[in-house]
Amino acid sequence: MEAINNMEHLLEKARELKFKSIEPTIKGLFKQARQESWSYEKCLDELFTVEAERKHQERKKSRIRRAHFRDLKYLQDIIIDELPEDMRIVLPELETLDFIKEKRNVIMSGNPGTGKTHVAIGLGIKACLNDCTVLFTTVPRLITEIKESRSERRLRQLELKFENYDLVICDEFGYLSFDKEASELLFNHLSIRTGKKATIITTNLAFDRWNEIFNDTILTAAIVDRLTYKAYLINMNGESYRTKETIKLTQKARERRRK
Repeated sequence: MEAINNMEHLLEKARELKFKSIEPTIKGLFKQARQESWSYEKCLDELFTVEAERKHQERKKSRIRRAHFRDLKYLQDIIIDELPEDMRIVLPELETLDFIKEKRNVIMSGNPGTGKTHVAIGLGIKACLNDCTVLFTTVPRLITEIKESRSERRLRQLELKFENYDLVICDEFGYLSFDKEASELLFNHLSIRTGKKATIITTNLAFDRWNEIFNDTILTAAIVDRLTYKAYLINMNGESYRTKETIKLTQKARERRRK
């Protein structure tokens, strides 16, 4: 076990090969190897196993960072009873992430504060942890990025990148209306994923009001047709969670004052 005992020599070689992150692993494992008289094969197997798991965890964290989630919201933090009925029914199915494999869209529509963004981000984070590539964006930010890419003559590059994500989450669909140019750009951009990859849309408007966003009846009908094909259509109307929390806090404050 001379090679194992010569830990400083191995650490120096690791530094030369720019394997700095492996140093803590080597120190811990080689100490255990000496104490338990591991074979060379056992030592290498343990080293590679630990490093493979460490790199796997790093990839998960990297995917979450590159997804650009607005906040880190997890599915386990959701109070299921506070969700609208439609979401309570379908959430267990969505949590399997089969909709990503089946390349089906998920469209959550309803008034603000009912958990649309939380569920969307929670599903996105779970997808990252299951080796999927994910992008989170708001629709206004996406349109700005598309316009900038077109003016800089790199629109096709953006389209290819957008098309290849396993899951794209488009939040705040319908909070702002668009001019004709923006409507057409958004339609073209979302259309390239139709039938190829999964997209989650959160919106505060029902489909019969989407013409208020696009200001074009024909374009509205086309984009609704593309996005809703084989999609999960989830009614998220209900009492705002934030409103309920505010009422609870107000009631607690009143009770404290009474005491």
